[in-house]
Amino acid sequence: MSGTHKLAPVLAALALAAAALAGCTATVPAADQTSKSSAPTAVVDPSTEAMPTPESTEPESCSGMSEVYGDGGGLYLERQGTLRDLGPREFARGEVTVDENGIPVTYTVQPGDVEAVVAERLCAYPTLASMNHRRDIHPGQVLWLTPDPDLPWVPYYNPWDAPAGFPQIPYQQAIESAGTAVDAGDVDTVRKIWNRTLKAMFTSQETVAAVQKVVDSGDLNALRQLFS
Repeated sequence: MSGTHKLAPVLAALALAAAALAGCTATVPAADQTSKSSAPTAVVDPSTEAMPTPESTEPESCSGMSEVYGDGGGLYLERQGTLRDLGPREFARGEVTVDENGIPVTYTVQPGDVEAVVAERLCAYPTLASMNHRRDIHPGQVLWLTPDPDLPWVPYYNPWDAPAGFPQIPYQQAIESAGTAVDAGDVDTVRKIWNRTLKAMFTSQETVAAVQKVVDSGDLNALRQLFS
């Protein structure tokens, strides 16, 4: 075999290798490069981005409980702080009446109501039952929420100056009977209960004189504060 024939296979192999290398180093066409780099990149300026304001999910609450204080040995009561009706809720679904300023005046107890929850709903001092001359609240009862500081008020459990051994149960029964008579508009029965039973249970002559004046007047609203 001649020298030329011997080199032919080698030259052919070198040609194939060169072709392969050329394929690996081929550049991307200009059109492809333009299509990949022409897409703009969005840039957000946080100073101009409008941020939504989330709505508050906190329930409305009392800034403070409106409480009732008594001066002069508890004979005259006054509410300090403003009542608010925060709306019906479980264990406090009763009807509320309000005055011209929207301040709660009365609350009608519904079945299942709990005194502490009613007080929470109304931002009211929690002893609503004893304020209304009852041991506890009961369905259908109308709670009077704000005492008139110019009218006397007598405690439900016993007089403020009650001595040791005071007959508490007869006293409470007489108070409740007088309250029932007031709610029925029966002034004569209220007078009998006061003059024959309750009056002798008070030792403070100031209290006796103030209550006697209201009983003699027959004013049902004033009597309601005393007994109902």
